[in-house]
Amino acid sequence: MRLTEAGRQFLPHAREVLAAEARAWEAIAGFRAEQAATVRLGSSDGLGGRLERLLSEFALRAPEAQLELVNAPTVQRLSRVVSGELDAALVRGEWARPGLRFVRTWEDEVLAALPATHPLAAREVVDFAELAGLPLRLADRTRNQMLYDLVVGGCRKAGFDPAFGKEFTTAQDTLAAIGFGKPAWTVFYRPHAEQLPVPGVVFRPLRNPTPVMPTFLTLRADTRREELTALIDACVSADRR
Repeated sequence: MRLTEAGRQFLPHAREVLAAEARAWEAIAGFRAEQAATVRLGSSDGLGGRLERLLSEFALRAPEAQLELVNAPTVQRLSRVVSGELDAALVRGEWARPGLRFVRTWEDEVLAALPATHPLAAREVVDFAELAGLPLRLADRTRNQMLYDLVVGGCRKAGFDPAFGKEFTTAQDTLAAIGFGKPAWTVFYRPHAEQLPVPGVVFRPLRNPTPVMPTFLTLRADTRREELTALIDACVSADRR
């Protein structure tokens, strides 16, 4: 078989089309590989040094993957994991969501933030009962259900209902008000408190009861990606370091 004259003239163009198609498929394959190697993790405020350790541990276990952090309220994080917008999310407290798997990663002690001039600031540990009557600045339950229930539950176990002061706004503004305004108290997770040296404020452990908040890594129940296995291992190791 021989090419006709028209075939010989068309051949270079045909080769260009085939080469372009091959390049397009290579680009699509590269894009898919890049997407597969990106892990979108829902995160939150107040993780402190744990987040740095998690990122470091994940980089060691999955050097070809990238961890993309997405900050959103807890309910939104859970919904985005269900929808596939997020590959995983860190959430505090025990939630029940169909189709999701929850892996317990670590626990954080909850500390009281007090005015440095308050008599309780001289204590190494503060009993919950000693805070009765002192205004509590806490985010509304709709904003932070698990922490609200933990702290209010601690007050009630100690025999009193908390006297609520102004609502917790931002860490900076609330701590400034506690340090230099009217006496009040609030709470912070220990890893966050350790990164917040604030003039006029001290952080003290609580007892009777001692409030502790568990953190979970949540994923879709049908997820089997290697990068997510590496993420689980990284979370566990971040707690040990």
